[in-house]
Amino acid sequence: MADLGRAALITAFGLALYAVVAGSLAAYSGRRRLHESARNALVGVFAAAAVAALVLLNAFRTRDFSFTYVAQHSSLKLPFPYSFTAFWGGQEGSLLLWLLVLTGLGSAALLLNRELIRRLLPWTVPVLGGVAVFFTVVLSFVASPFARQVAPADGAGLTPSLQNPYMVIHPPLLYLGYVGMTIPFVFAAGAMISGRTDERWIVVTRRWTLLAWAALGIGILLGAKWAYEEVGWGGYYAWDPVENAALMPWLAATAFLHSVMVQEKKNMLRVWNVVLVSLAFCLSLFGTFLTRSGVLSSIHSFAQSSIGPWFLGFICVAAAFSTALILWRLPLLRARTRLESLASREAAFLYNNLLLVAFTLIVLWGVAFPLLSEAVRGEKFTVGPPYFNFFLRVIGLPLLLLMGIGPLVAWRRSSLRALGMSLFWPAVAAVVAGGILIALGAGSSTPGLVAYTFSIFVLAAIVLEFARGTRARKQLGERTWLGAFNSLVGRNRRRYGGYVVHAAIVLLAIGIAGGAYGATKVQQLKPGQSMTIRGYRLDYLGTVVHRGPNSLEERARLAVSRGNERPTLITPGKNDYPAEQQVSNEVAIHTDWVRAQDLFVIGDQFNKDGSVVLKVLVNPLVPFVWLAGLVFLFGALIAMWPDAREQRRLASRAEPVPVTP
Repeated sequence: MADLGRAALITAFGLALYAVVAGSLAAYSGRRRLHESARNALVGVFAAAAVAALVLLNAFRTRDFSFTYVAQHSSLKLPFPYSFTAFWGGQEGSLLLWLLVLTGLGSAALLLNRELIRRLLPWTVPVLGGVAVFFTVVLSFVASPFARQVAPADGAGLTPSLQNPYMVIHPPLLYLGYVGMTIPFVFAAGAMISGRTDERWIVVTRRWTLLAWAALGIGILLGAKWAYEEVGWGGYYAWDPVENAALMPWLAATAFLHSVMVQEKKNMLRVWNVVLVSLAFCLSLFGTFLTRSGVLSSIHSFAQSSIGPWFLGFICVAAAFSTALILWRLPLLRARTRLESLASREAAFLYNNLLLVAFTLIVLWGVAFPLLSEAVRGEKFTVGPPYFNFFLRVIGLPLLLLMGIGPLVAWRRSSLRALGMSLFWPAVAAVVAGGILIALGAGSSTPGLVAYTFSIFVLAAIVLEFARGTRARKQLGERTWLGAFNSLVGRNRRRYGGYVVHAAIVLLAIGIAGGAYGATKVQQLKPGQSMTIRGYRLDYLGTVVHRGPNSLEERARLAVSRGNERPTLITPGKNDYPAEQQVSNEVAIHTDWVRAQDLFVIGDQFNKDGSVVLKVLVNPLVPFVWLAGLVFLFGALIAMWPDAREQRRLASRAEPVPVTP
């Protein structure tokens, strides 16, 4: 079976290389059959990668420890579902997942747009083949998941923190996001090489970009949920390098999704858009490099090896290739349309883009600074959360405000009087809400108060946009208000799905700002003793120990109550994993839905005399963070859902036009 896996990867390498060579010749000479052959070769790469993946999955299913990779990331006692999670728990498996998703998405994109690609964007095929060549080379000759050894009696097991339900879906979603950024990049590159610098490639790849962006966003939030429950430090985002590695391409893609609307409406920002899509792709590669190279210390880096230089080299090649294409096609990319007014919707999009890219570069500097300091001075200086939190406030708050202003500003130009009328009611709602919050004591944190006030402003603006649009549809003849609302959203799903996503970002901002009002207490308790924090009472009932499938589990039994409410039993503790020789924190979280806050309890230390040291946190408004994820997913699905008008636009833009020399 290992030989079959290796043969599949070598076959994938050969087919990817053929796609590059044959696709380039076909694009240059215009030979249709050769182009189709190159395109089919990329589909063959996906089939070969699928065979290799099935071989590795079967090895995990049967616990075949003669596979070195299986022995390193699995054990006989590892619960069955996590034996498949182990597929991407290490480096070689995660790279195979990269290749599988890349060729799967790429094949689908090529087949669904085969006529457009053949007639207008033939260079898309060799560019995608070039990306596939890199991953097949690494998997075939550098980091093969099919290395063999004499089978040991048992494997080393899976890292305990990966033995979590969120790890079944979190890494695949991140990889779908990372890899999905390749699709708009290869189409943009193919368009530039072909001389097709209009918006066709944007229209064709819009949903692929939305899919990647949504998957990456949900993946980041699931990773935050995993860190909140599994890592056991009391928070959900620590500005860890690998967390930031996923955030950066998402920010770049967010800027891209906003600016493409300006190109479609006003034929502006064409250079900016290809820069953004190239940046998102390179940052996706950089994220994989950080996760898998081991160059930075991170709780999320579970696989470290010598492939770092290969990824760094490929990132440099991709960046140089993108830069050369943009400089080459700069005369074609430059738009004749100019910004007419600083008080216009296109200007608001531009401000939004500048802030998003600025924050992306700030995060990139924070991640890269330790590497640069070590290379230049021989010492690794780290950048801590205060750096990121400062810029999150400085840039995040204006971004939040812009989300409310942007939709209310007219295209081309807006008079100050019209703008003032549009902003009046959202501003009134924000001022009233701010006054109420101050009266309730929220003024102890100025950034938190500003965040809440801006959030109310944005929510009011969103409600106003939906109300105005629904009223207009009703006046045009819709019989019911519900019918008018459905017609409004159905006729422009991307716009109103975007508003729902904005609402999700507002909920996220509310949840994040709640961290400024939390409380923490550490106390040692003996059985029968209790502690209080923010009105909660925790009674320590004693410790229990029992054996799990592959661990020894120790738990403190605590009865949590508040006032006259009925007590709730929670059990924070620790798991001892003999095979992995590691101990993990298993926190207990009591969510108070009425007060929208979490009581977060960590069993810090278990003593032989039966006492326990507890670290207890009250985390206000954290449930809004997870609610934001559901609203974000709903909004993204609305935006991705096709509508008839957009399909007609796509068909009309697929018609051929003369190539600009």
